[in-house]
Amino acid sequence: MAISSSVVFIFTFLLFLSGYVLQQQTVRSLQAAIKPPPVVVQPPPSPVLAKHFGTPPGHSFFDKYLASNRPKGGWAKVAYVQLVREHLHVCNALMLFAVLEEQESLAQRVIVYPKEWDVKSSDQKMLDSQLETSRRLLRNAAKRYKVMLQPVEPMLKTERAFTFPLAGLLSLTAYNRVIYLPPSGLVLDTLGLDHLFTLPMESDVLGISTGSEDEAISPSVVLLKPSKEAFQTALDLLVPSKTYDEEDFLSRIPLVPDMPEDQIHVVAMTSGLKSENDDFNATRFLDSTSYVHISDPEMLGPEYDASQESVASARPHRLQPKKAWQEVYERYREGRMDVCGLDLEPAPKPTMKASRDSRRPV
Repeated sequence: MAISSSVVFIFTFLLFLSGYVLQQQTVRSLQAAIKPPPVVVQPPPSPVLAKHFGTPPGHSFFDKYLASNRPKGGWAKVAYVQLVREHLHVCNALMLFAVLEEQESLAQRVIVYPKEWDVKSSDQKMLDSQLETSRRLLRNAAKRYKVMLQPVEPMLKTERAFTFPLAGLLSLTAYNRVIYLPPSGLVLDTLGLDHLFTLPMESDVLGISTGSEDEAISPSVVLLKPSKEAFQTALDLLVPSKTYDEEDFLSRIPLVPDMPEDQIHVVAMTSGLKSENDDFNATRFLDSTSYVHISDPEMLGPEYDASQESVASARPHRLQPKKAWQEVYERYREGRMDVCGLDLEPAPKPTMKASRDSRRPV
């Protein structure tokens, strides 16, 4: 009798213990389901931006695609450099770098601009509106598009307020090669431009032109190999003359005509669309061109709100080239608004002297 009572007691205790354990597990599971996860408090981002330092671009699938054609020294040793001398062209530089960032180019990005733009005015309220806009855009370039800002002193003392020659980019010896895109222009595909960093160069400066070998057209893309020796050679030529004519400099550099492969162009110029024939296709042109240099003799530039007469005179007459021309100018206008928050500039009024000259008989 005592033994059977002990057995009943033991089994009853074990049954109670197992029930208690199951109950505690159920309670803990319910608590974990009801209790919200702990909130991790992130420190607020610093509002202070290092003015002259952007963050280098990151890596992406383009790194694997271009692995077989890496530039000398890697992508950290090549850069797109925009030399900005006028406030009008700051937005153009920003638009170029916006596309490079969007399409994940691995090359570094630099804006060279006058150091005097950084000088603080004694009366901040009297700041010129153009200067204020340029400062805002430069800050955005560093913050949004990983652009390194490089203020420079003028190299030459001339009548111009700021003279830093294009040859001065040869002093950027931190890079093995730089690409300069003369304003104004529209980047459509960075892949073709990135391949130029691997192009063999026998000279320190090389231009890519939209014309043929027989045509003397200023380059739409300029490649430079910075070095102390190349910069000193350029400096020795510039300083004694105390003058600088960039058109003369560009006319003396070796030119390579854009040689399309499978209808793929590295560079094109809007003024050249007038000579296209009926086989031209606007969609194919926009899809297969890396960079369009916007330059028409009849137009002041894509930054200006041109008159109907100027537009009618500059644009091609054939349907497809006309469509491509209009699309390029429209994309540029939209880019100024989307990237820079700027509308087109009003066209400057002609001076009295120019008006009198235009009325003189030829």
